[in-house]
Amino acid sequence: MGKIKTHRASAKRFRVTAGGMVKMNHSHHRHKLGIKDQKRKRHLRSADYVEGKVASNIKRLIGK
Repeated sequence: MGKIKTHRASAKRFRVTAGGMVKMNHSHHRHKLGIKDQKRKRHLRSADYVEGKVASNIKRLIGK
């Protein structure tokens, strides 16, 4: 029986927490920050959790 390879792009973007939730960082916080207001940039700094069927698909991709 073969093994399933880890999807490396997904493994770099998502982490699975100890409770089994999928954690991710927000995008759009790298450049052109002068045109984004402070509240938007502040909320982009914090991490977020993926929910539902998308989370189970990501877990399958990264082998957790």
